[in-house]
Amino acid sequence: MARMQSRDGGPPEQPGLLTVVTTATDGIRVVSLTGEIDHNTAHQMRQALDITGTRRPRIVADLHQVTFMDSSALNALIAAHQAVTEAGGWLRLAAPTAPVQRVLQLVGVDQLIDCHPTLRQALTP
Repeated sequence: MARMQSRDGGPPEQPGLLTVVTTATDGIRVVSLTGEIDHNTAHQMRQALDITGTRRPRIVADLHQVTFMDSSALNALIAAHQAVTEAGGWLRLAAPTAPVQRVLQLVGVDQLIDCHPTLRQALTP
């Protein structure tokens, strides 16, 4: 398994902060998010999900440490899903916390973007 890592932001020491860690596993970009994703932090997630210059992108957004998500985050996920799909790739969501899963279900994003209960399952072809 090939792994590369980059970090954006520091650890979420205060409420309202978001940490984004990007790794690559077997050619799949894994975007691990920690903290809250709202109108103040969604740009960090958008940057991590950007596919500019990527052919057939395969991305997993690991949500197991996301404590809050608002419409800004949902819009960013939907936009990323559309861009990735148009480029012939896929976006999957992994291990959303209960509050995040509820938001995804209420809005129907879980029907649009593949959601998996674990990161391992999201990485499986």
